[in-house]
Amino acid sequence: MNSGHGCSSKSSSQAIICRAAVCWGAEELLRMEEIEVEPPRSSEVRVKMLCASICHTDLQRWKGLPRSRALFPIVLGHEGVGIVESMGEGVTKLKEGDLVIPTFIGECQECTNCLSGMTNICENYPVNRNGLMPDQSSRMYVRGQRLYHVFTCSTWSEYTVMNVNYVTKMDPRVPLPHASLISCGFSTGFGATWKEANIEKGSTVAVFGLGGVGLGVIGGARMRGASKIIGVDLAENKEEKGKFFGMTDFIKPGGSRKSISQEIKEMTRGMGVDYSFECTGVEPLINEALQSTVVGRGVTIAFGLGDKGTAPISLIALISGRTLKGSTFGGIKPQTDLPTIIEKCINKELQLDALVSHEVQLEDINQAFELLKQPDSLKVIIQITKSLNY
Repeated sequence: MNSGHGCSSKSSSQAIICRAAVCWGAEELLRMEEIEVEPPRSSEVRVKMLCASICHTDLQRWKGLPRSRALFPIVLGHEGVGIVESMGEGVTKLKEGDLVIPTFIGECQECTNCLSGMTNICENYPVNRNGLMPDQSSRMYVRGQRLYHVFTCSTWSEYTVMNVNYVTKMDPRVPLPHASLISCGFSTGFGATWKEANIEKGSTVAVFGLGGVGLGVIGGARMRGASKIIGVDLAENKEEKGKFFGMTDFIKPGGSRKSISQEIKEMTRGMGVDYSFECTGVEPLINEALQSTVVGRGVTIAFGLGDKGTAPISLIALISGRTLKGSTFGGIKPQTDLPTIIEKCINKELQLDALVSHEVQLEDINQAFELLKQPDSLKVIIQITKSLNY
């Protein structure tokens, strides 16, 4: 058995001792622990993590939400990028040394859903919410105690094991922080503009919440040729970020006695927008997003889960001919669609440096949680390996 952080094993039959940020209970400070990461089993790869980032879903898991799925102790993190250190049996599309990112849904390209062309929710490799690998076991232990995974990832660790069906090969020309960002958040918003909404040139768009997902929507809407892109956020500093990615108008809620949907309608000659995207999960905003769209044909895409996981919906808004559609990963199929986003990063059509507001080392992970509370905070990059020259 190897020991010490930053270690590696050329044999997939050996366990590795490395460092990880472990959450032992809801809203408790994460503790750096030496954990044991088992070798990969069939159809699995063990990955040496290079860097990671924080997504809102990680914060929910840290808070113990949803309550019915609170799992501790757990290694958080599902955005990131790393290199394949070893492989289990049956892995044919990857090799040791490949750069990879995790995806929280898979794509078998064989099931009814994958073949339908109507959804990215794979029947064989769906979102895994029980904190274990597909075979219902863990690959991480601390002092003999089982650790739960986030989805099939757990990227806030120097090493982790992933099922190969939840891994996408990454082109090394993409900067590592950018690779981490497109493994979930930004891609979710960007992809939804063509996979879920199929925004037409000249369309009008409203985006509720200008975090990583919302800015992804703005960037995608701009590339799709939207004529008006209205961003909505409580933080005034998000206006500059939104405009960088292509936003044309900005609303800070509370600035007037009018509702957000009323303000949006005034900006669109009383009609409302063609498409709205709700990226926060804040309960009242679901209906505001729905009511901000044009009667008879407006479409609202909802990503956010919120703390409760439920929200009341205005039936009047729905029966007026509007459509409310939920979305996972922006409708993106990891193997089929992510290469399009990767190529846009390589061609510098997507400039993702503007998404990064802070960087921390893995051992300073708790500082990252504090940074996220700051008004200027957007995406925090976590450097897992001291040297990113892999």
